[in-house]
Amino acid sequence: MKKVAFYTLGCKLNFSETSTIGRLFTDAGYAVVNFYEQADVYVINTCSVTDHADRKCRKVVKEALKNSPNAYITVVGCYAQLKPAEIAEIEGVDMVLGAAEKFRIVEYITDLTKKDKAVIHQQSIEKVNHNFIASYSIGDRTRTFLKVQDGCDYPCTYCTIPLARGASRSDTIENVVNRAKMVAETGIKEIVLTGVNLGDFGIIDGNRKNQFIDLVKALDQVDGIERIRISSIEPNLLSNEIIEFVANSKKFVPHFHIPLQSGSDKILGLMKRRYRTNLYTERVGKIKSIMPHCCIGVDVIVGFPGETREDFLETYKFLNELDISYLHVFSYSERAETEAADMKGVVVGSERNDRNKMLHILSEKKRRSFYQSQIGSNAEVLFEADHKEGYMHGFTKNYVKVRAKYDPLNINALKAVKLVALAANGEVDVEELDSVFAH
Repeated sequence: MKKVAFYTLGCKLNFSETSTIGRLFTDAGYAVVNFYEQADVYVINTCSVTDHADRKCRKVVKEALKNSPNAYITVVGCYAQLKPAEIAEIEGVDMVLGAAEKFRIVEYITDLTKKDKAVIHQQSIEKVNHNFIASYSIGDRTRTFLKVQDGCDYPCTYCTIPLARGASRSDTIENVVNRAKMVAETGIKEIVLTGVNLGDFGIIDGNRKNQFIDLVKALDQVDGIERIRISSIEPNLLSNEIIEFVANSKKFVPHFHIPLQSGSDKILGLMKRRYRTNLYTERVGKIKSIMPHCCIGVDVIVGFPGETREDFLETYKFLNELDISYLHVFSYSERAETEAADMKGVVVGSERNDRNKMLHILSEKKRRSFYQSQIGSNAEVLFEADHKEGYMHGFTKNYVKVRAKYDPLNINALKAVKLVALAANGEVDVEELDSVFAH
């Protein structure tokens, strides 16, 4: 039996697609093995969000060939759609597949002979704009990443995603519900809804057929799934109706990840974001008014062209005063074929790094404060399969990471616990309500 191994760079959407591609190989008679084992084929699913895509891809190719020098190397994903010729020049790469072609990978691998020059199969993104290909991860985690939307119609000046993934398009509500039921039958207890612009769900064949709230209401009726988590949603698409529905739902968890990108209205304008800080403040305020225990994560970009020190400090002050739980911080990366790449006011790399560090420190402060606010409360934890230094880990509904003494019987189990103390490593120790887990 031939063996295939995978390496995924980037977002939850990429993980769902890698898992789907893995099932194509399994159906074709391959055995899926760990990336660090010897394999006949290695598939590298790439990301294009930062300017490190080339470097990361080269490093992963090198690692794969270190494991199996004669292995067949295929590179897919967003970077492969944007820069196929660039990837084809990487030593050891045999095939590059674009956005649509990656789901036909098994067809394209006709033999595993190493190539002198990589073969490229990639078409213009416009040709796949209305073609939604469903994906979901299964068998590799406690939770499933379920792709319900792809592509983006927003013209953010720093972003290459519309070039790599095309226009906004979605699955049907019926298809998503059926997949959720199928996932439920496997015993998985949590679904994470994923998409490029998740809140824009509902566009099919170029026409809007539904709204995201329609999908939320339909999934709330699916039996067998204990938790549904919204991975990330734009603030202008996070309506009061969605917030209120989540607050009253038994399945949708009190956790929102809401991209901000900047706390300066001037910079938001340069980024061509579709909201300003006052709307963001309103969304956070609405969430906390009806779900005080809700976890709120925030994406922020530092060092965008034109961001002065004063603009950054405005962002810092805005975030410091906001009732949020953690940050995902990104230093701005110049991306070819984006408007921002030609903008004036370039921020030097050392200054970008300094601002990044400041927000990482703020994020840790926010996370610890949020965790501390939950100490003493009772919660339900979904435990995962990891085993590190005698402990296993899991997450509450509102995304507090806890640790407990390892017990294989608790893998993929929901347990009622009391959050008792903040551990030295930043996680939370818990007691099961009828026995002690960890001190």
